[in-house]
Amino acid sequence: MFGDMMGMMNKLKETQKKVEETKERLNHVLVDEQSSDGKVKVTLTANRAIKSIAIDDELLQDKEMLEDYLILTLNNAIEKATGVNETELAAVAKDGMPNIPGLDMFK
Repeated sequence: MFGDMMGMMNKLKETQKKVEETKERLNHVLVDEQSSDGKVKVTLTANRAIKSIAIDDELLQDKEMLEDYLILTLNNAIEKATGVNETELAAVAKDGMPNIPGLDMFK
């Protein structure tokens, strides 16, 4: 029993390290999104840090329309980046979880 507990603890520590490595790697995974007409383009990391924003000159004439474009495009990009982030971290966590009966967290 004690040996199993030590093995589980070691596996949890190893998994924690892999999760941290994955978080660091996700700083370099880029997610691109653009408005439906391509007038606003944004790039985020999978950790949801904005890397770049490109705005068509036409939108610079209408502040309100530009704000609407930015909100929609950034929200879509954040949603996409969050999906990548959660999928990657869940995969690492699932692979590293010890087999504890009755604890099926990642089905």
